[in-house]
Amino acid sequence: MAGPTVPRRPITVTLSGVGINESHLHRNERIVLDLHPHWVMLFKAVLAVVVSTVIGIWLLFGLSGTSTFQDILGWIGILLIVASLGYFAQRWIAWYSTNFVVTTDRCIYRSGIIAKRGIEIPLERINTIFFEQGFLDRILRAGSLVIESAGEMGRQTFEDVRDPVHVQNVLYQEMEDNENRKFDRIGGSTQLSTADELAKLVDLHAQGHLSDAEFEQQKARLLES
Repeated sequence: MAGPTVPRRPITVTLSGVGINESHLHRNERIVLDLHPHWVMLFKAVLAVVVSTVIGIWLLFGLSGTSTFQDILGWIGILLIVASLGYFAQRWIAWYSTNFVVTTDRCIYRSGIIAKRGIEIPLERINTIFFEQGFLDRILRAGSLVIESAGEMGRQTFEDVRDPVHVQNVLYQEMEDNENRKFDRIGGSTQLSTADELAKLVDLHAQGHLSDAEFEQQKARLLES
């Protein structure tokens, strides 16, 4: 059985929007991390806006030709810009509505505003956590986090996670603390059971059902267990 719980070391809590309402937490559960995806998730959308804007302006003002031909090219340029802005808006909404949350009991992933998707993994079911980072990801402190757990899901990959090394460390720390709390609860219930048994022995001895020798023998057995 594990010894007394070691005081937790301080953990930096990074809040970037609320992924889970505190009213939905279990009793004595608290939020440790609440993260939006890394901004690299928006990189392609930003690049699309920049490229489409340049091409759109060039189609609007940079080509010569008949009036009808220029009008067609101009509309194509406008459509390119509008489409890229729409794509950026869609990606920004996806970024804003996605949260990776670590609590003292669970790992929670939520995404979507109208159509929502969510995954919850109890900490005691997590077996292994590892991350994947390319060279650019290491520079930007982004990457993918992979969690292997017992259950139907088995293996879950979370992409564009902010500082996956830190998140991995926080998860392992919370798993350890959760395990220590579980052992503390077991230890507390064992002590309560022993106290109840001693009280019963005292009653039996007082009622004359146990001799002094039997009482001392049973008492010693309980205290040694």
